[in-house]
Amino acid sequence: MITQTTNIIKVVLVSLIFNVGLSQTSVAAHPLPLGGIKYKTVSIDGLDIFYREAGNPKHPTILLLHGFPTSSHMFRDLIPALADRFHLIAPDYPGYGYSSMPTVDKFNYTFDNLANVVDKFIDKVGLEKYSLYLMDYGAPIGFRIATNHPERIEALIIQNGNAYVEGIDNNFWEPIKAYWKDRGAVNQGLDNDWWKNVKAAYKKPNMTNDEALRFLFTLGATKWQYTNGVRNVESINPDNWNHVQSLLDREGNNAIQLQLFYSYGSNPPLYPQWQAYFRKYQPPTLIVWGKNDEIFPAEGAHPYKRDLKEVDFHLLDTGHFALEEDGEVIAQHIRRFLGVKKVAIANNQ
Repeated sequence: MITQTTNIIKVVLVSLIFNVGLSQTSVAAHPLPLGGIKYKTVSIDGLDIFYREAGNPKHPTILLLHGFPTSSHMFRDLIPALADRFHLIAPDYPGYGYSSMPTVDKFNYTFDNLANVVDKFIDKVGLEKYSLYLMDYGAPIGFRIATNHPERIEALIIQNGNAYVEGIDNNFWEPIKAYWKDRGAVNQGLDNDWWKNVKAAYKKPNMTNDEALRFLFTLGATKWQYTNGVRNVESINPDNWNHVQSLLDREGNNAIQLQLFYSYGSNPPLYPQWQAYFRKYQPPTLIVWGKNDEIFPAEGAHPYKRDLKEVDFHLLDTGHFALEEDGEVIAQHIRRFLGVKKVAIANNQ
């Protein structure tokens, strides 16, 4: 009887040890993913501001500011790629992504106001020091914040974001510049090689600038922004433009985007102020720029070297949304650059 009981105990113990071993093997083979993203919302002046967050808040923070016509969605892969060493936060501006979208008569859609909302967002989530990742619209928003709070900025990461007139001295910007001067302009800046194709497609030899700019809210234009200038179109996920387009197509969103096209005219007069900030404070700056971008071409990247003494400068063989084709390359540059500048935490400590 004692022998039988002992044998039963042995079987049970072996079974337990075996199952524990399987459990440990399973955990080792399928570890919990690093850098899981949290999806949050905070209230700023009555607006719901959606943001993505990942990483340890004790690690150096990177604030990621998106461009047009996307949202924090553009950072969906970069965030987990860096979250083991950095704390990353990416908000959606009002009118974009999953943040509130008040109509133009309820909210003042200007770059000054967007920067004001992001500034309040920074305070609300408790960021004291951070690096700024600036892309497209994120540049004029982020540079406003940097010039107002230079003591908070640890580094700049600039990807197809402009602060010099050379960056908007091209065919794409001609009718937009005319729109800044006169929102009722007709056929102003629309006869160059870029925009005459739009007029031909609409079969309108004369178009108002307002009408022509609305082309930029169509699916064809959105897809073009993601695919133009890339090395391999088949590597670009079509979920990008389908996600973005559904948000652009919301009732009232076109009016928001036109208002911000008009407000973009407030940015070039601030370029000298931003450049003075570069010269005075010399923030460590990494430039990772899609050189085939027809909206913000490489001509806008080079002038940063005039005002910044040390620029880690990289032109990438891709287009406007460089993260889609060269996200891994950009992540590697960020790790190396912030590590050299001692912004990163060595050895993941």
